[in-house]
Amino acid sequence: MFASALLCQVLLATAAFAIPNSRTRLAERVARRAAGAHQSHPKQSVPGPLTEVDSTSNATHPEFSSNWAGAVLVAGSNTYKTVTGTFTVPTPREPSGGSGTHSASAWVGIDGDTCGNAILQTGVDFTVSGSRVSYDAWYEWFPSAAFDFSGFTVHAGDSITATVTATSTTGGTATLINHSTGQQVSHTFSGQPALCEQNAEWIVEDFEEGSELVPLANWGTVTFTGASAGTSSGSVGPSGATIIDLEQNGKVLTSVSVSGSSVSVEYTGS
Repeated sequence: MFASALLCQVLLATAAFAIPNSRTRLAERVARRAAGAHQSHPKQSVPGPLTEVDSTSNATHPEFSSNWAGAVLVAGSNTYKTVTGTFTVPTPREPSGGSGTHSASAWVGIDGDTCGNAILQTGVDFTVSGSRVSYDAWYEWFPSAAFDFSGFTVHAGDSITATVTATSTTGGTATLINHSTGQQVSHTFSGQPALCEQNAEWIVEDFEEGSELVPLANWGTVTFTGASAGTSSGSVGPSGATIIDLEQNGKVLTSVSVSGSSVSVEYTGS
């Protein structure tokens, strides 16, 4: 009798330790992130409920993607040299009925839509796991994985300006400014796979870890203000950009709008 009771207690204790709590899941994600597991990808187009537009010209009609939501300017090669935008860091929430770890990422970049050879980008990941949230500020030149900026702190409500600049098709800089803390960080790239400089974008992404899309967080609304793209002849705003909504499993999860120099990306999934 005693042996049976002891065995039950051992089995219950083992089961309890086998169930990862939110702290454990978050620690595992941070470890994967530190190992360079995060990776953005070019836009993955999917059929949508509305007719898609010709991607060779900018339009206000939405296209649909399984990993991107936002706005993209499209032009010929060697057009876009810099992209910038400012956003307020959201507080991510688990989607309705969801549990475990959910994430998304807000960023600005060059290329990845009509040209998928390379993407120069920088931004902030936001993750929720139970009652805990975490943030990662990063830079990336796809197809390499993303890397975190060291010592750059991010909290919900912080105002972040993200800027990428291509000094050539194979080199450039990624810069983040946290106006709430006064911090600024930058990374310089060289000898990278060549950009086409055809696309300038302001995106919220369902990024990949371990070659799979992460479970998507509810970020509320991320609005890029002061959005502009620099060309050899001056700067342009997002007006007339192609709008991209995120669609997964046949359901459109976002509502994207462009007004003046702002791009608003609202999560509507739940």
